[in-house]
Amino acid sequence: MSSGQKIFIVENPNEQRIDTLLTKQYQDYSRTYFQELIEAGHVLLNDQPLKKRHIPSCGDKVKVFFHKRPGPDLTPQPIPLNIIYEDNHLIVVNKPSDMVVHPAPGNWSHTFVNALLSHCTLPETSELRPGIVHRLDKETSGVLIAAKTEIAHQKLVELFQKREIQKEYIAIALGKVPSCTLSEPIHRCPKNRKKMAIAPSNEGKEAITEIKCLAFNGTFSKVSLKPKTGRTHQLRVHLNHIGHPILGDKVYGNISINDRYSIDRHYLHAVKIAFVHPMTQKFVTFEAPLPKEMESIFICGF
Repeated sequence: MSSGQKIFIVENPNEQRIDTLLTKQYQDYSRTYFQELIEAGHVLLNDQPLKKRHIPSCGDKVKVFFHKRPGPDLTPQPIPLNIIYEDNHLIVVNKPSDMVVHPAPGNWSHTFVNALLSHCTLPETSELRPGIVHRLDKETSGVLIAAKTEIAHQKLVELFQKREIQKEYIAIALGKVPSCTLSEPIHRCPKNRKKMAIAPSNEGKEAITEIKCLAFNGTFSKVSLKPKTGRTHQLRVHLNHIGHPILGDKVYGNISINDRYSIDRHYLHAVKIAFVHPMTQKFVTFEAPLPKEMESIFICGF
């Protein structure tokens, strides 16, 4: 549904991309929003569609058809869940690699939250993230916890904040990865706001990862990763920093090798999580087996 159109004449002495110019021209909208409009054909340059990387010239006429973005859909959806454990207080699942945890731009439905709402009642802890206490990237598979009551949600969040929840991941990484403990602060990349990067020592947030090489097949390493902190993209950034990016990582990885092996997701899996159950006070451990594609690429990938 269109919410109006606007036309302006380009002034572009610095030869900036069209999506950047639009963001500066209309500061109430994000660059991502304009990229979506461009890809949908709702931005015309001299009455012709264009690509987001196009650099317009001074005097070009840009016509923008503003469209409302889809909003969140918290409708329960009967999406199958691979449940590892469930009681009256929390639920633990083995998340598949193609599932987004909660509604967000570009993924307003068919999320873990939509599936949970179909399966059980969730506390109203957040408008878009009811019951969610932590998250995994869309392409990361494995153990994921959600709370079913407000008190369980509060206590689980506190456990995460106090770093009293033990997490272990398995990754398939390029080359022979050294076993070590990496302590390198992380901040948002100043050149690309969608990426994270290693920060100078006096900047960024503390990020610590315990790395152990479990096996090496001559091409790839099977690596155990135990994050002691919970920074965005921490494991992916740390492995890339030491020259051993995760296989299949489109953002921090080796694109040519990803293409060679036809990998369409980063091979990172949350294999284990352990903590003191906030209601029973018993120490519990939950595990999710390594996906077959990760196991097989390690065995056959050389």
